[in-house]
Amino acid sequence: MGIIRDKTLHSSSSTSPCVHLRTAYHNCFNRWYSEKFLKGQWDKEECISEWVKYRECLSVSSHLLY
Repeated sequence: MGIIRDKTLHSSSSTSPCVHLRTAYHNCFNRWYSEKFLKGQWDKEECISEWVKYRECLSVSSHLLY
C-alpha cells in the first residue's frame, strides 16, 4: 500500500457504498505515513478505527452481493 496522490476516485469505486470510508482510511493512512512514519514515529494504533469501519462496510456489502 502506498501514498495515493490522485484524490479523484475511479468510476468503479465511486459506486461502492463504502467509498466514503475508503477515502477516510486512505486520507488517514497518507497523513500518518507522511507526517509520522517517515519521521521515525511509529504508532500502530493510527487509523485503526477508520480501517475497522471500512472493512466492516466491505464485509456487509459483499454479503449483500451474494
